[in-house]
Amino acid sequence: QVQLVEAGGGLVQAGGSLRLSCAASGTILSINTMGWYRQAPGNQRELVARISSDGTTDYLDSVKGRFTISRDGAKNTVYLQMNSLKPEDTAVYYCAGARVFFGNVNYWGQGTQVTVSS
Repeated sequence: QVQLVEAGGGLVQAGGSLRLSCAASGTILSINTMGWYRQAPGNQRELVARISSDGTTDYLDSVKGRFTISRDGAKNTVYLQMNSLKPEDTAVYYCAGARVFFGNVNYWGQGTQVTVSS
């Protein structure tokens, strides 16, 4: 089994920055892709960014140029650096892991709230 634990959410003003982290433990060798999803009230959960074991990345169009996903293999941790935050980025952010390259999510974290005030 795999456990994903997020940290780093909070309240920030528009234009500010936050960095989320997600530490993986357990059968981590089974994970190929790690990523971040978000869900705002009344909306469906959406992919924000993901990164594979070979470093390939993928981003939601609306966050390109503002968010950066990175992965530290030695620490089994994935990060999401979020800059130039906007009120529409407000959501619960979930860490996710997939066994297959850019495949369906097999593991979820518990979520961390990000709130951007205008």
